[in-house]
Amino acid sequence: MTGLRAIPAVAIAMSVLLALQATATAEAQDAGSIRMLQSYDQDFTTINHAGGAITGGSLVGTSTILESSGPPFVVGETSIAKCIVIVGTFRDGVVDLESPCTFTDVEGDEIYLLALRRDGDIAEGGGGEGRAQIMGGTGKFAGVSGECTYVTRYLPVNHVDTASKCAWQRP
Repeated sequence: MTGLRAIPAVAIAMSVLLALQATATAEAQDAGSIRMLQSYDQDFTTINHAGGAITGGSLVGTSTILESSGPPFVVGETSIAKCIVIVGTFRDGVVDLESPCTFTDVEGDEIYLLALRRDGDIAEGGGGEGRAQIMGGTGKFAGVSGECTYVTRYLPVNHVDTASKCAWQRP
């Protein structure tokens, strides 16, 4: 009878070991992909400058992970997103946008992105496609780098939505 009682204990021990191994493997992931959605309120100011316009201001809102290949990015996690936006719109209508962003998760860990765009506009009803660089972070995001593509839409009432797809890695 002792042998039969040991079977459930061995099964539980094996399950725990497998779970620990899976956790260690997930934590050790050094590359992956994510899909995110950002939703912002914008506060921009525009001045005329040298035959074009310069716009600057902030985007403040949230960033939510919609898909992830694994840690450190968790599906459903929402971070506070803050960006500074600088946009030059030139005589030929070309937009030159640069926007450093910091996303802060519920644990206080930050990830840094730099969005760049030369497509579309920043007018209500407009938007465009661009690229972003993942430039590291703090805590669980320390050492993460990568590249993203994104599409931004400028909506009524100073609202902006951005959908991003990123590939990331750690050294």
